Amino acid sequence: MNRIGIVILGLSLAGCASNPNLIGTSNPIIDTKGVDMNQYMVDKRECQAYAAEVKRGEKIARGAAAGAVVGGAIGAVINREPNSTERGAGVGAISGAARGAGEGAREAGRVVKQCLRGRGYRVLN
Repeated sequence: MNRIGIVILGLSLAGCASNPNLIGTSNPIIDTKGVDMNQYMVDKRECQAYAAEVKRGEKIARGAAAGAVVGGAIGAVINREPNSTERGAGVGAISGAARGAGEGAREAGRVVKQCLRGRGYRVLN
């Protein structure tokens, strides 16, 4: 995979990670007994706005860069064929970007849940 392909993939993952509906932060499970659901929806939207501040794109970029370095090194050491370093770097960048996207999604989910707990809701998941 060439460098342009890696950049395009990273930008695509960043776009997906910036959508809270794609990363699972929009559906915390709460105990609804005695809860005003209209107020809950307002609070949940506000908490999701806080979660949007998680720097997911940076996590993806850092993961891709670290993965490319490690993958390139492994490709160079294990397989001494032409382009093995570049292929290893490409695979490492993809897996690192995916790991960074997952980390950003988990952090955003934690932000939403902590925010809701702070507002008095019993979050069950």
